[in-house]
Amino acid sequence: MPVCLIGLGSNEGNRHATLDAAVAALAREPHLAVAAVSSWCETAPIGGPPQQPPFLNGALRAETSLEPQALLCCLQRIEDRLGRRRAERWGPRTLDLDLLLYDTLVLDTPSLVLPHPRMAWRRFVLKPAAEVAGTMLHPSTGWTVARLLEHLDSAAGYVAVTGPIAAGKTHLARRLAAALAARLIVEQPHWERLDSFYADPARHAWPMEIEFLRERVRLLQSAFPATVVAKPNRAWTVSDFWLGQSAAFAKAWLAPDQWPAFVEQYDQLRHTVARPKLVVLLDAPAEELLRRVRERGRACERRLTVELLDRLRRAFCEQRSEPDVGPVLLARGNDSEAIFAEVLAAVRAME
Repeated sequence: MPVCLIGLGSNEGNRHATLDAAVAALAREPHLAVAAVSSWCETAPIGGPPQQPPFLNGALRAETSLEPQALLCCLQRIEDRLGRRRAERWGPRTLDLDLLLYDTLVLDTPSLVLPHPRMAWRRFVLKPAAEVAGTMLHPSTGWTVARLLEHLDSAAGYVAVTGPIAAGKTHLARRLAAALAARLIVEQPHWERLDSFYADPARHAWPMEIEFLRERVRLLQSAFPATVVAKPNRAWTVSDFWLGQSAAFAKAWLAPDQWPAFVEQYDQLRHTVARPKLVVLLDAPAEELLRRVRERGRACERRLTVELLDRLRRAFCEQRSEPDVGPVLLARGNDSEAIFAEVLAAVRAME
């Protein structure tokens, strides 16, 4: 039978009793065989209204004959039976039962996303999950649950904000750095190089992408010298670029015969810089990106089209799925306040 991983949480009422009752209810389900239950750990609430009481969190591994949607309905019935009321997002609640993993299934529907879209960077999820399902694979990252937790413990406190042209990288990076009192690394535009590139992409794409790659490596090596031990989570660094975006842009712009040589250089250099604890990938429809490009009125970008921007978007989506990238928060839409709140909560959840 498929193996599933379920997250449990409570911060209202008798938390221990509620979580114990939820485990007992799951154990009574005829199509669910509970295999292991973690210890309960107390954590501060992340996001949502202030002055919430702390949570008790845990995880449960089980085998099930239910399909994912039926299992989700089963979890919601138990939540309702034990007093869950769905009101404010990230607000206080009697019981949370989250379907985190269902074997290695990847699913994206309006009612259910698998793996759980935020589990890869939430310490309060990963710590108890590693107790009972450390070897389970998180299929979107290709990492085990135990490796995801180890990444939070060992990676430098570094968040890389990335995205295609006009996605809003620098604006978000500045806001996030201010909120975290973090060091900010901002990439300086090379307007002369971009003018030449947009005038003749076929001729200038290779030298431009190599220059950007080396400049990003230089900035990251300066910020994180090889001799410096990874910083504690409290010492955050935020950049308005990600080294992986060099590969995404190159994939979109370079001729097919140039791509292998670029990958060779990229692979040599990417191992010399700090890996982000979290990559934040901003995305928007190509039509929206073009509207923003036109609005900011940079002369060198007048040749951009919906087709070119959509090609870039696809390249970024492909790059985030490459092996060994790690956790990626995909932020879509035009609501900058909601995106900022989502990203800030994600960073706090890694601490």
